[in-house]
Amino acid sequence: MSSSSGGPWRSRITTDGIDRTPHRAFMRAMGLDDAAIAKPMIGIVSQKGEVTPCNMTHYAQVDYAKEGVLMAGGTPREFTTISVSDGIGMNHEGMKFSLVSREIIADSIEAVVHGHAYDGLVGYGGCDKTLPGVIMGMVRCNVPSVFVYGGSALPGRFQGRDVSVLDAYEAVGAVQTGAMTEDALAQMEDVCKPTIGACAGQFTANTMAMVAEALGITVPNSAMIPGVYAERRGVGQRAGALVMAILERGGPLPRDIITRKALENACAIVAATGGSTNTALHIPAIAHEAGIRFTADDVAAVLQRTPFIGNLRPGGKYHAYDVYQIGGAHVVIKELIAHGYMHGDTLTVTGRTLAEVVADAPAPDGEVIRPVSDAIMASGGVVVLKGNLCPDGALLKVAGLKSLTFSGTARVFESEDEAVESVHGRAYGEGDVLIVRNEGPKGGPGMREMLGLTALIYGQGMGEKVALLTDGRFSGATRGMCIGHAAPEAATGGPLALVQDGDRITIDGAKATITLEVDDAELARRRAEWVAPEPRHRAGLLAKYAATVGQAHEGAVTHAGNAQWPETTRGKRKGGRT
Repeated sequence: MSSSSGGPWRSRITTDGIDRTPHRAFMRAMGLDDAAIAKPMIGIVSQKGEVTPCNMTHYAQVDYAKEGVLMAGGTPREFTTISVSDGIGMNHEGMKFSLVSREIIADSIEAVVHGHAYDGLVGYGGCDKTLPGVIMGMVRCNVPSVFVYGGSALPGRFQGRDVSVLDAYEAVGAVQTGAMTEDALAQMEDVCKPTIGACAGQFTANTMAMVAEALGITVPNSAMIPGVYAERRGVGQRAGALVMAILERGGPLPRDIITRKALENACAIVAATGGSTNTALHIPAIAHEAGIRFTADDVAAVLQRTPFIGNLRPGGKYHAYDVYQIGGAHVVIKELIAHGYMHGDTLTVTGRTLAEVVADAPAPDGEVIRPVSDAIMASGGVVVLKGNLCPDGALLKVAGLKSLTFSGTARVFESEDEAVESVHGRAYGEGDVLIVRNEGPKGGPGMREMLGLTALIYGQGMGEKVALLTDGRFSGATRGMCIGHAAPEAATGGPLALVQDGDRITIDGAKATITLEVDDAELARRRAEWVAPEPRHRAGLLAKYAATVGQAHEGAVTHAGNAQWPETTRGKRKGGRT
């Protein structure tokens, strides 16, 4: 029986011909027989492990995807990549490795898919950076691909209300002010995350899962299904079948799906649901992999024209589970397409258009997701602020804010650690604009996420009585007058580096402006005296990252984008084993 039969697939370069005898020997050592070797080789990548509960749903789900590939006539090849838990890395040096992990994930997928010449890919994501990292890897490799979100955790119950990990973060601040007892905090800790899966609110993981739906690169309407639900078996099997169908048809490939229109759709669903500010890093980075320049300015344009209709945490009341209960992400997408806020003619992994795959979705329920006619706000829940302090932009989540304006005096911290120490000691006051600088992509390096800091402020009852501005990041769970991703960052000489204690700063979310009330002559004097800070890391991963990473408004990417892979022999090679 020949092991060199099969179609013109990439993997034939590893299986066909007498000179591939050693290659086939390795495959046989893994238990593959002639029939399995003759089929298309489909990579199944996940982050299953014991690093975070967000990805622990992947264990069974990977098996479901493998079942789908096998049933559709392929040979699944399972591999894993890393994850860094934002929750466990929060508020210490470990958080510097979170954003870096996105690049490692994409790089590792590229290495395995091209190194083994796999014909297609099913990719699972769970915690925050794993979703964009896997999608970036798919777009970079541009082989038949289907993304699957592993699903969120169920919300917990505390004192008669639904809660998530965000409530635990904020409860720490409440204990510090005496508004909550330590016993109550311990109870909150026990119940706020009752199952495995990603964080329950519209934080970065669930926002990026909805982005995947809007991009059309995932199993339709799968994002909001809880990670522990039995429906996940069907999702995995369908993902396996879909990737085989794409291989058979010859498309659509990831770069057929990731178009400018699709990227605008991704921004629209972020705006409509008050999603995470981190998506303004991840959407441009995904675009970059496809060779499309799509910056924070492009994101801002969509955010400004899209109504905010999702009553979701952290700015609202409900969690991903509630969106699932009323019909899933397709409810939002169908409503936005119907009113001209999303493009319905973009392609999906099914080969059908986005409008076609959402056609059967129910109307908004009016409470979890409102109709456009009764929008919470006329424009999106995230705005990109610009001005002399952040000429390339900074991000403010306006969803849930009581006031869109703030004016106060600067209180400057050279790192997150300095700021946390001050907030712990309550050594700040109403009207302060807390400046946390040198935490950007290069300056950190790694652009730390500051949910620990922002939740402390909110828990202390100061959420909208102060503002926080940083060239670092905020969690999707952050709320309050918190402005992140300031670009250019302080470490490269951006205006944030020139701010001094007592400077007046004015923020206007409605006008999308942020102004440092210091005249040009004084700023020029300060710039002439400015000295770049010494690098915090001179060796290791963070030093390598700092040497290659770009600015936040362009996605904090680390390579030139639009990677091309040379064509290899795809037909049958001569001299196969018989």
